[in-house]
Amino acid sequence: VQLQASGGGFVQAGDSLRLSCAASGRTFRTYPMGWFRQAPGKEREFVAGISWGGATIYYADSVKGRFTISRDNGKNTAYLQMNSLKPEDTAVYYCAAADTYGLGTLANEYDYWGQGTEVTVSS
Repeated sequence: VQLQASGGGFVQAGDSLRLSCAASGRTFRTYPMGWFRQAPGKEREFVAGISWGGATIYYADSVKGRFTISRDNGKNTAYLQMNSLKPEDTAVYYCAAADTYGLGTLANEYDYWGQGTEVTVSS
C-alpha cells in the first residue's frame, strides 16, 4: 500500500482544513487507517484512527470534538476534517495504514506511512 497525504496549509486559529490520504492498492478497504502528527522537537503522536469499515473510531483527547476522521473505501481515501484549529495543532500530519485487523493508537502498530503534509496554525 502506498499512501499520499495532502491538504495541509497555513491557516489562522479557528479555521478549518481537511486532510486527505489517497491509497493505492486493492486491499485499502481492509486496512485500519490512522492519522498521526509530529510537531518540531516532539515525538510523533496519535491523532485519530478508523477501522476498515468505519465502525470503530478513536481520537486523541486533544482533538476530540474538533477533528473528524472518515474514509471512503470506494475512493481508496481517508480524510481528517479539522475544525477550530489551534496553534498547538501545528505539526506535520501523517496518514498510516495497518496490515492487521484491529485498530491501534500506537505508531508501531501501523505498517505503511504517507509522506506527511504540513499544517501551520497562526494565532
